[in-house]
Amino acid sequence: MVYLDYNATTPVDERVLAEMLPYFTEHFGNASSNTHPLGWYAQGAIDKARQQVANFIGAESSEIVFTSGATEAINMALKGVFEAYQTKGNHIITSKTEHKAVLDTCSYLEEKGANITYLDVDREGRIDLDELKTSFTDKTIIVAIMAANNETGVLQDLEKIAEITHQHEAIFFSDTTQMAGKLPIDVNEMGLDLCCISAHKLYGPKGVGALYVRRKNPRVNLIPLFHGGGHENGKRSGTLNVTGIVGLGKACEIAQTEFWDNNMHISKVRGYLEHQLLEIPDLRINGSTRYRLYNTSNIYFPMLKDGNSVFSKIKGQYAVSLGSACTSAHAEPSHVLMAMGIDKQESENCIRFSFGKKSQKQEVEDLAKLILSLY
Repeated sequence: MVYLDYNATTPVDERVLAEMLPYFTEHFGNASSNTHPLGWYAQGAIDKARQQVANFIGAESSEIVFTSGATEAINMALKGVFEAYQTKGNHIITSKTEHKAVLDTCSYLEEKGANITYLDVDREGRIDLDELKTSFTDKTIIVAIMAANNETGVLQDLEKIAEITHQHEAIFFSDTTQMAGKLPIDVNEMGLDLCCISAHKLYGPKGVGALYVRRKNPRVNLIPLFHGGGHENGKRSGTLNVTGIVGLGKACEIAQTEFWDNNMHISKVRGYLEHQLLEIPDLRINGSTRYRLYNTSNIYFPMLKDGNSVFSKIKGQYAVSLGSACTSAHAEPSHVLMAMGIDKQESENCIRFSFGKKSQKQEVEDLAKLILSLY
């Protein structure tokens, strides 16, 4: 099977695995065990990985909190700010095309008294900055807008969103999970106060990620989700996943040095597929083609003459997605595409292709020929 679902997850890079392996066996110490060498060695590995992650996003190492992944980091950010800033307000601004980890957390917070504004997006999948400006109230505490959409690859204008947010003295959180490893992230240049990454999206292991928490200008305060040991400067209690964190750090180091080379290769592969498929009448690329990750292509395919979908014809040979991997278990139309004005029937005939550094031109040549033959 040809794998074209890199936005769902990526294979672990061999160099990442090699870095991790000793921490399963000979270096198995608990990083909190500060009375013997095994613990000291593990803590040294954590310190190194924390610096690698910080370098990757232009932060200070003290601003990195390790988590089990982006979903936990999102919950930490939104719930933590909501509880910590209740004396200021209860208003949160987000968008209708956010990852379900954001939308479901916001839904939970509404039950706890939060007032949530869900911004619309245009046909290209981008928010209206004027609508954002008019959405603020004196109770607004945080704005949560993702950097790059996981289903369409559409990019938001983070710098302008941050500028508007800070003019209203609110905190700006961006889910940067899909952007990480594909485009540079600099939390200071982008004006991010909180952001998150997940190792398995950038050729690291599953089950580990990080939350960036700004320490000054402004200093962001969070009420922790977990209590019970004061790990991660009191922000996230629990024994640290040393092996996974080592893998995350190495994945960030590799991505930082190699993503421009990967960018060129992957962009050419995606461009070839789209160029070939555009021969199909009424075929459409969903979302902005100007402001988009170079590895993602979300395409609407007209129904085949025999009444079947393209997905039903290719799914046995190609690993692709009808939407987010986190929601594909549910037989629901994509909330992202529907927010962009695509109706339910059309959304069910949209396929997300997402490419990675192991994707090959020959694979997409064969895929394009197969799809064209169906029409």
